[in-house]
Amino acid sequence: MLVEERRNRLLELVRVRRFASLPELAEELAVSESTIRRDLEQLEEQGVARRIHGGVLYCGTSPKLPHFEVRQPAHWAEKRAIAQRAVRLIEDGDTVLLDGGSTTYEVARLLVGRPLHIVTNSLPVANLFAADTLSDLVMVGGNICPRTGVAQGPLADQMLASLRVRRTVLSVAGANEEGFFNNNLLLVATEQAMMRAAEEVIVVADSSKFGRRSLGHVCPLGAVQHVVVDERLEGSWRARLREAGVDLVLAQLTDGQPSGGRK
Repeated sequence: MLVEERRNRLLELVRVRRFASLPELAEELAVSESTIRRDLEQLEEQGVARRIHGGVLYCGTSPKLPHFEVRQPAHWAEKRAIAQRAVRLIEDGDTVLLDGGSTTYEVARLLVGRPLHIVTNSLPVANLFAADTLSDLVMVGGNICPRTGVAQGPLADQMLASLRVRRTVLSVAGANEEGFFNNNLLLVATEQAMMRAAEEVIVVADSSKFGRRSLGHVCPLGAVQHVVVDERLEGSWRARLREAGVDLVLAQLTDGQPSGGRK
């Protein structure tokens, strides 16, 4: 079997199973575990797999839902950089509540394999952690939106009202001087319940979202503790967020590789 063919087969095995141990992969492909480790290094560099204690998890492309089909490719480099910076705000052992936005999904992919308590209303996000032995997963129920795979509505809101988490991570559809917005009114109410459950709220949004409004108002700018955004955010917006008392974290792209810092 050629190297490329073997790696494609390896990726498919991990994708289908979501989690696989090194011995079973080596047996399936009839190669040594050291060969599997070298192949997995390549897959990790591509961002489609992650080695954890006992095996490997699939962290590849998002599910075939309309929301991800349309939104995930847009501003992907920025979203990836934002995610890499946002996970540095989360500590091992935290209880983290994740919504179902495309940028939040990138954050979730990077949290797989860390010792965390994960709460989410997103089926795609939950699927990432379902086989992760280092994390505890709580799935919020409710009406499932077929476009996004997200639970929302009164049942979700009631469950969230009974929960308390260290940090909530939210994606938004827009932001202007009034605050943050989303375009689904049921989701807006659910995100507000997510905020009430959290000690800290982290908004992750690429710079194209700023200066835009959407159908539903989630909260004022100063109602969140952190905003993680790419370095293309205009200076006027940087000043406005700081004036609102927000911790602004800028994710940078240096020679095509994400890095980050506060500015």
